[in-house]
Amino acid sequence: MAETSSMSTAKLDKRITEHYLTLDQPSDGVQVMYVWVDGTGEHMRCKTRTVDFIPKKAEELPEWNFDGSSTGQAEGSNSDVYLYPVALFNDPFRRGNNKLVLCETYKYNRTPTDSNHRHTCKAVMEKVKNSHPWFGIEQEYTLLDIDGHPFGWPKLGFPGRQGPYYCGVGANKVYGRDILECHYRACLYAGIKISGTNAEVMPAQWEFQVGPCEGIEMGDQLWMARFLLHRVAEDFGVVVSLDPKPMPGDWNGAGAHCNYSTEEMRKEGGLKAIEAAIEKLRKNHAAHIRSYDPKDGKDNMRRLTGRLETSSIDDFSAGVANRGASIRIPRQVGDEKKGYLEDRRPASNCDPYRVTEVIVRSTVLNEVLK
Repeated sequence: MAETSSMSTAKLDKRITEHYLTLDQPSDGVQVMYVWVDGTGEHMRCKTRTVDFIPKKAEELPEWNFDGSSTGQAEGSNSDVYLYPVALFNDPFRRGNNKLVLCETYKYNRTPTDSNHRHTCKAVMEKVKNSHPWFGIEQEYTLLDIDGHPFGWPKLGFPGRQGPYYCGVGANKVYGRDILECHYRACLYAGIKISGTNAEVMPAQWEFQVGPCEGIEMGDQLWMARFLLHRVAEDFGVVVSLDPKPMPGDWNGAGAHCNYSTEEMRKEGGLKAIEAAIEKLRKNHAAHIRSYDPKDGKDNMRRLTGRLETSSIDDFSAGVANRGASIRIPRQVGDEKKGYLEDRRPASNCDPYRVTEVIVRSTVLNEVLK
């Protein structure tokens, strides 16, 4: 009896995929991928449907639903969760007329799911719209092999100490630049307001920036940019981690520094408004920390130690050009006496809807947060 191999002969080849993706597509067969935040408050899910028109805005698309018991958003006995389309983007993977749409999630009774923080953020941003709040978020992330080890790191050791990797150039200083470049172009194609990228302090750690965006758009844009990053890395067989402290020890953590201003701050003499906002942020420090990662501050405890370019999670501080402070006033802002502030506390896995909402609650609505 002939022996049969137990090894799989399955093989995924992007060249084969390209053959099918270049087939002619009928004008009344447009693929729309619905994208949403799952019950973890930090991971994302997606699925696709066909529509017979080219959507121009999210509101034109039909509501949909999914099995919330498989995403941590519903019980199995009543598992349907509704998807409400809210922000439309071009699809850089299928291209053509195909689209991506970011969605809010709602329970069977049409109330927001626990991980739907867009719902309250949108209401708050409507209240403060006359202040024209602008945001720009610096999203740091770490590339990992499938085994969870940082991409490009020695399997039985560590790379050289931190120093040459930040904004580095060269095969011995940066790992995974192809993913960064592909993600950048995918964002531009999709319509993301991506404003820049750079290699970060820890090897295999990168950053991209999105903004400036006004109001609710900041959360919409950053969530879709994150989705594109995960999807691009998937094509390379690489994992993206948004863990705020992926490697213990003397390695930098990962944040999502939030640059923020109102119209008053951007005007001549706006530094006074910036300083007033900082004092309001000081009074609500504990509430902000709870809003700056999905585990109410527990993730950030591993990162905000007062070392490695971070402030202490227990203390509030501010200063000009101080990267070890909770709030940094950029040197140029200090010189020009107007501009914006940088909140360095949000973790890399924060929900931007929660972050931007709590900032305007503190600084524009003057709320005292519990």
